Formats: sequence, structure tokens, C-alpha cells
Amino acid sequence: MEQPAAPRIHVQALGEAFQAGADQWAERLNLPLQVDDAEFALQLGEQGLQLQQLGPEAPGPVRVDFVEGGAAHRRLYGGGSGQMIAKAVGVAQGVRPRVLDATAGLGKDAFVLASLGCEMSLIERQPLIGALLEDGLARAGDDFEVAPIVARMRLLKGNSIEVMRDWQGEPPQVIYLDPMFPHREKTALVKKEMRLFRPLVGDDPDAPALLEAALALASHRVVVKRPRKAPCIAGPKPSHALDGKSSRYDIYPKKALKP
Repeated sequence: MEQPAAPRIHVQALGEAFQAGADQWAERLNLPLQVDDAEFALQLGEQGLQLQQLGPEAPGPVRVDFVEGGAAHRRLYGGGSGQMIAKAVGVAQGVRPRVLDATAGLGKDAFVLASLGCEMSLIERQPLIGALLEDGLARAGDDFEVAPIVARMRLLKGNSIEVMRDWQGEPPQVIYLDPMFPHREKTALVKKEMRLFRPLVGDDPDAPALLEAALALASHRVVVKRPRKAPCIAGPKPSHALDGKSSRYDIYPKKALKP
């Protein structure tokens, strides 16, 4: 199956004060500063780095914000270690595993786990989304309350499968995967993040290879987040799953996590 053509993207400063920073991002990501028929703009302004789809039907911009909005609400009122993701990765009394989130996206799940005390490594292979994540982590590091949380989040660059296969040093105890699920027209991709990610990221046809690499590296368990009714990733079967309203966590244990 042919991959769709890569979307046309340019970098844009939202004001003169941000031009030098925009120039640096353009150089780092090897993107132009002006394209007449661009489909996306990576914009730098007062609120940091954001990705804006262009065109009349486009949703608003997407940025990584660990300080305000949804991340703050979930940090303050989100149910703590009772959250399903916490149970899935093995957070328990006296247990805060070292976790690798190998499909980090905008870092929301990793931030939840870091806020509960887990040491997190994050890999995001799409360079634009990795840039948003890097910018969001840097801005969060300037916030008094959030800085200690993002200090537990380490961003790694590259293709997750290759990074896992070439891992150096102590392996993560838990590896967390949330691969892009193949698009079905019936499912309404309501979230603007998903509308934005789909043309940039596409599906994850290599999810089985991702799972295989994770199972080879993790010392204690692998956790895969799936839409609730979706099939398991091809390969070994999970031992059990935790079901939520719209998604579930497939759990592949290797050995027990102990305090």
C-alpha cells in the first residue's frame, strides 16, 4: 500500500520577537520558512511552539501544555494512582516503575505517570510532534509546581523500534505503547489532535514489530493501549486486559513488580 505524500509544512514566527527562534526550529527540522501552498504551519509565539493546520475547515492549533488546561485538571483532580493507566503499568503502594513510553505523542499519558512518581523515558518518532513535546517540557520546567514532575520525563529522539533494539544501560521495567490505530471511516476522529496527527503520522503498520521490540527489552511488563473493541496487536497474546469506557490496556507480564 502506497504511503500518502508527506504534507507541506512551513515554520512561522507569530511576531518579530519570535523570528530568531522560528529560524532555529526551521533549521533543526529542515523545514522552509515560507511555502505558498503549505498545509501546516509550525508556529512560534507567546504560548510556545504550536502546530496549526491551514485551510478553511482547520481546527485550532495544537501545542503541548503541561501547566494549564487538561494536564493541570488531571494532575489535581484526576484520581491519582487509582487511574486505570496507573494500575496497568503497575503503580502500587511502594511501587513506582521506570517506564518507557515508546509512542509518546503529546506526552499526556507520560505526564500522568510522571506526576504519580514514575521515572519516564519518552520516544516520539514524528519530528514535528517531538518538537512540540520538547518545547512543552522546556516551558513546564519554568513552572514552580510542574518542574519537579517534568524533571522525571526524559525525551529520546529517533524511531522507537530502533531505539529499543539498540538500548544502552538498564532496561525500563515497563514499556507502554499506544500505537496509532488503523483508520476506519466509521469512527469519528473528533479530537483535533487526531485530525492533525493522521496526515502527519499515518497508521502504525509496524505495531507488531513495536510490540516485539518492547517485549524483548522490558524487564517486567509491556502495556498496550487499544480502542476497547479493537483486536490485540498481532503476536503473543496478552495475559489479561483492563477495560475502560472507550479504551483498554492489554498487559503482557514478564515478572512481578515488587516494592
